[in-house]
Amino acid sequence: MASSLRKLLARIIRVGELTVSGPDGMQRFGQGGGRRLSLRFTDDKAEEELAADPALKLGELFMGGRMIVEDGDIYEFLALVKDNTLSEGLTFGMIWRGLSRMLVAQFRNRVPVNHNRRNVAHHYDLSEKLFSLFLDEDWQYSCAYFNPPGISLDEAQLAKKRHIAAKLMPNPGQRVLEIGSGWGGMAMYLAESSGVDVTGITLSQEQLKISRDRAERRGLTDRVRFELQDYRNLKPQTKFDRIVSVGMFEHVGRTNYSNFFRKVNEVLDDDGVMLLHSIGQPTIAYVTNPFIEKYIFPGGYIPALSEVLPPIEKAGLLISDIEILPVHYGTTLRHWRERFVANRERAVALYDERFFRMWEFYLAGSEMAFTHENFFIFQIQLKKARDGVPNNRDYILEREAALKQFEVTRKPLEPFLF
Repeated sequence: MASSLRKLLARIIRVGELTVSGPDGMQRFGQGGGRRLSLRFTDDKAEEELAADPALKLGELFMGGRMIVEDGDIYEFLALVKDNTLSEGLTFGMIWRGLSRMLVAQFRNRVPVNHNRRNVAHHYDLSEKLFSLFLDEDWQYSCAYFNPPGISLDEAQLAKKRHIAAKLMPNPGQRVLEIGSGWGGMAMYLAESSGVDVTGITLSQEQLKISRDRAERRGLTDRVRFELQDYRNLKPQTKFDRIVSVGMFEHVGRTNYSNFFRKVNEVLDDDGVMLLHSIGQPTIAYVTNPFIEKYIFPGGYIPALSEVLPPIEKAGLLISDIEILPVHYGTTLRHWRERFVANRERAVALYDERFFRMWEFYLAGSEMAFTHENFFIFQIQLKKARDGVPNNRDYILEREAALKQFEVTRKPLEPFLF
């Protein structure tokens, strides 16, 4: 008797070919003409669990070694599923679980309890050696800027910092705030390239330790400081000429957008400029992927632009520029995933096989969101004064050209010390 999963796959898979083997034998699905992959299940319960709750169990079964991709890789399997329509394959159980998760997510959004520091620690306070396995030389854990196409990951991450700095238009002596300062790369780039004073705030103990060490080793402690601080606790009397936030907004939470931009308005000087860089999705989502929520980014939420713009307006900030980067993060994630898989043995030595597969699934699923689900990066430039930025975009290219000249003479980045 065919399992529920195989009945489901028979309805879903049309383009491409998927071979499934397990205790129920082997069966092929699809009519060819696309990707060809093979899955093997190690026990009969695995197939039933996957059919009942694919949104969560797909990652869990792969992570636990109960579902094995024998031909191709997990990204190719996820892409094969997305190549085919899913609407005809929905079962009552999937719909019920989806509605239940939606209700839980809506309840959590309305409970006045914030776990930002705990949620950040869950992901960013992992061993720094883990991130060294796949990030660039400056440990930029956000979308790179592949302009021109075909450049290396290191070059693209440098291009990202250059592009953001050009939009910020920092001038020597100005005070800059970075909300979500990561491992310090952006703050140090701004300080060295533009002669500004930078304060970076983070909720990650590990990132704080490393970023402070990096700034000290580069002799920047008089111009760059990092603090363990929540943006909500910034004092309104402390003003900044420039504010930048890269890859942090996804952790703010949809019910906190108004508070976030009100705080930005409080601490941004009257002629100041802010640059917000974040992942976006094409429509409002009422629930986060359960695997990502449970294992990777608890409390995270990727916004639609329609959710972000109204609280900006209500906060009294002016939008001066919006740029959409639709493909760059997919390319970034592919570089990360390929590097991570190439360092499999080192990752397993740090943690174990289960952890390695969990992160491989996370990176593959995230990549697929940009290659198959129309996710994108948005960069929103904000100002308070009508004439806070030039009235055309020529200045961006001009400033990037000047920054390239600086980069030629910049002191090389030091290797990380563990």
